[in-house]
Amino acid sequence: MSDLSAQFNQAVADSKQLTERPDNKTLLKIYSLFKQATDGDNTGKRPGFTDLVGRAKYDAWAELKGTSKDKAMQDYIALINSLKK
Repeated sequence: MSDLSAQFNQAVADSKQLTERPDNKTLLKIYSLFKQATDGDNTGKRPGFTDLVGRAKYDAWAELKGTSKDKAMQDYIALINSLKK
């Protein structure tokens, strides 16, 4: 496992141990960076207008289209580290 992957996995574990729950905008950023880092570009169909949470998640992830997995991992690690302070 690469050093970046190890740091990413540690950040994922750390994200579950945060002392305060992040606001919804930050939660969407965490979700979208995680999905981009693990699954790559969003290729699914956008949820319907009645699924507000699903649409918000889809849109946040779609904004990262073209971002490399390594860049998404680095951004995820930085975000989680900033929330731990």
